Amino acid sequence: MPKSKRDKKISLTKTNKKGLVLKQRIMEDVKRCVEEYNRVFLISVQNTRNTKLLDLREEWKDSKLFFGKLRIIALGLGKSKETEIAEGIHKLADAIKNHSMSGQCGLLFTNRPKKQVIEWAQEYEEMEYARSGFATPETVELPEGPLPQFQHSMEPQLRQLGMPTSLKKGVITLIKPFKVCQKGDALTPEQAQILKLLGKPLAVFKLLLLGVYTKKHGFKKLTVPDDTKENDEEEMDVENNDDT
Repeated sequence: MPKSKRDKKISLTKTNKKGLVLKQRIMEDVKRCVEEYNRVFLISVQNTRNTKLLDLREEWKDSKLFFGKLRIIALGLGKSKETEIAEGIHKLADAIKNHSMSGQCGLLFTNRPKKQVIEWAQEYEEMEYARSGFATPETVELPEGPLPQFQHSMEPQLRQLGMPTSLKKGVITLIKPFKVCQKGDALTPEQAQILKLLGKPLAVFKLLLLGVYTKKHGFKKLTVPDDTKENDEEEMDVENNDDT
């Protein structure tokens, strides 16, 4: 066998071994968290970026957040040997699989009271720069004239993004009115970049709680956002007695 093929085979073997170790570690972490924490929330994340997720991890240091690799996480949940909680765990694992194709989802393992987590999620939102494909909630238009917020060296970049610009006395200037985006339209990559350069975030980074698992009550779906408190008020009262 030629040396190049032998090297390729060794490389693939190493890669597969490394990937297997990572999967096993994630599954063991998930299994440990099921035993360590009282509640597991299934979360859908809207308009997220890595920096936002880092901020969340910092805010929830006393808890554990898992994002990505949802199928591996679901496998980790299925490894539980506690027969009395197996049915609820499997329902949570099934819910993860059902939502994994509809957007970015994750799990929040926590000992904080259910009511506190729900109220926090309902109130938490931050503006974020929209990405391509995002349906813009408003029309953004720029009038003809100078754009003094940009350095003159950026003029070629703006023109490449589709803006009708020129340099006039060293100042970037729109030579005619320019519509950045139309309300309801899906943003192109160029439009998303222009909005970011303009410092105009249109998306909202928000968390939606899709369900919660507890050892006592199993897995329950949550209605978001407005009906959550009403639909789960009775269960919250029962659980909050255990939280005090």
